[in-house]
Amino acid sequence: MKKILIHFKKLDWVIIASVFFLTGIGLLSIYSSSLGKGDFSNFKKQLIYFGIGLLLMFLFSFLDWRALKQDPYLALILYFICLISLVLLFFFAPEIRGVKRWYKVGQFSIDPIEFIKIILIILLAKYFSMRHVEMYRIKHVFLSGIYILLPSVLIFLQPDLGSVIILFFLWIGILLLSGIKIRHFLILCLSFLVLSVFSWQFLLKDYQKTRVVSFVAPQLTKSLEIGWNQAQAKIAIGSGGVFGRGIGRGSQTQYGFLPEFQTDFIFASLAEESGLIGVVFLFSLFWILIWRTMRIATLSQSNFPRLFASGFSILLVSQIFINIGMNIGILPIIGIPLPFISYGGSSLISTFIGLGLLESIKTH
Repeated sequence: MKKILIHFKKLDWVIIASVFFLTGIGLLSIYSSSLGKGDFSNFKKQLIYFGIGLLLMFLFSFLDWRALKQDPYLALILYFICLISLVLLFFFAPEIRGVKRWYKVGQFSIDPIEFIKIILIILLAKYFSMRHVEMYRIKHVFLSGIYILLPSVLIFLQPDLGSVIILFFLWIGILLLSGIKIRHFLILCLSFLVLSVFSWQFLLKDYQKTRVVSFVAPQLTKSLEIGWNQAQAKIAIGSGGVFGRGIGRGSQTQYGFLPEFQTDFIFASLAEESGLIGVVFLFSLFWILIWRTMRIATLSQSNFPRLFASGFSILLVSQIFINIGMNIGILPIIGIPLPFISYGGSSLISTFIGLGLLESIKTH
């Protein structure tokens, strides 16, 4: 019992408090947006996900993170399990809105993509921490890229372009922190440019191209449906004003004008009902979370925990930036959830697992 109390004292309670508030804001927003239809099933399920995630966070905080670094096979086994789960999606996952992304277990859905993000952070942190003195060799850049390429291909085929972009950002971010040479980075940029042109010509589906074109040059698109989502999100955000319309009183959300108001566009729903004050409070909580996460990274005495904590920060920042960017119209819509806020069990639980590993680094 004494060891447990000592362990709890060592936890970063600033991080825990910030994610409590963030998840609470998400739950409140989901509850509020459920008032219009009178359907609170997503709110109830999100409460269950929160409970599971919280339990897993504390359990993983007790584990010694050094096992992930020292065991030669553990990270790879987890990686291949995730790859197999991505392959099996094509055979066992139901098609929802043209995408085979979730396993259905009764009333609940499981998205393996969210879990592979955490596994990849572990795998890349381990790979580069063992080879940091050899980062002058370009082969390590491309070998590490294979870890990203395999799940990215499977995810792209679902299709889910947004998650592929997140994995790419994660890889590039950890590469830069690992000390990649400028020359090699420029080679990567050129390769990415060539791949983008090839993807546009042969890989992207028409609706994906339309989203990009409607964002870059909206005057070239004629359909009224194109840009509808972002237009409604901007209206919702603008109508919130300074103090917001109040919980359950956002017209865009409650009357169904704002699409995906519990997932992709939950930020717009939140901004409409809580206003500028709510948005500033949300940003403050995210800033505290990222600051404390990077603090753990800078205080770490070896490369693996430093790279893991930094990679986790990159994952959070990229998802926050892209989701809010979609809502305010500075980025095209690619379907990325807002961490802790958007409805989704796999996203919430996997993020809490990442926090548990972060706390393990802090306590050990």
